[in-house]
Amino acid sequence: MLRSMYAGISGMKAFQTKLDVVGNNIANVNTSGFKKGRATFQDMMSQSVSGASAPTDIRGGVNPAQVGTGSQLGSIDNVHTQGNRQTTERPLDLQLEGDGMFVFATGENIDGGDTEQMDISYSRAGNLYLDDGGYIVNANGEYLLGQNGTDPDGNPLAGNSRIRIPDTAQSFSIQGNGIVNYIENGETEEAGQISLAKFSNPGGLNKVGSNMFQNSVNAGRMEEDDGTFLYAPETEGTASIVSGALEMSNVDLSEEFTEMITAQRGFQANTRIITTSDEILQELVNLKR
Repeated sequence: MLRSMYAGISGMKAFQTKLDVVGNNIANVNTSGFKKGRATFQDMMSQSVSGASAPTDIRGGVNPAQVGTGSQLGSIDNVHTQGNRQTTERPLDLQLEGDGMFVFATGENIDGGDTEQMDISYSRAGNLYLDDGGYIVNANGEYLLGQNGTDPDGNPLAGNSRIRIPDTAQSFSIQGNGIVNYIENGETEEAGQISLAKFSNPGGLNKVGSNMFQNSVNAGRMEEDDGTFLYAPETEGTASIVSGALEMSNVDLSEEFTEMITAQRGFQANTRIITTSDEILQELVNLKR
């Protein structure tokens, strides 16, 4: 009798976690670049009442008899499907159409420096800005990494670098392949090319808040033989960049409300198991009066 009570408790805990995941998805329904979560369950260890037996010449085989002991949380998956496009017409709002992530960095020697010495993070949120120095940054002040950028004096930089648009530029544009152009004195100049990172298992990335992800040992970051993981857009299967638009959350409200009802009813059913088990235990106690 106690097995059913503990099974009900385990089910309540699992559905509580599922409801937490659903609540977080709904809270981020309008968060740019957000990737929804999904909770899955597994059954717990089963207690064997009797084992299986093989068939003989005079009797057939018998299946094992086992009693389950409840459910447990199996995984909380990050679902990296494409979010809907929201057109903004703002040139520094960028959407990724396809696989890949923007790469952001903080630290010293970002221009041409060793990426292992930087604090690297990744995001699908493309709401970007220009700081006081003309560098492209995100809302947290982290620099957008690219290639073939220029220093404040206009000299070209080799390797990974920040992307800087001079104060004297009259206008700028960002192409689908990530190349950032600006117009100065009637001439078109190139400020650099935005780089992307690609992962074979983006669900393995760690969420760190503020629309950012960090690499993990199971994310499968694609790298070249020399350790370079920065790819130009529209190459090696990476995404194309759409300027003037944002990728919104991939949360489907109708799906989340359905999952919320499922979690609520599942929780209620497990509480009924506990209540029924308690009533039967009470009857056993009342046998002797």
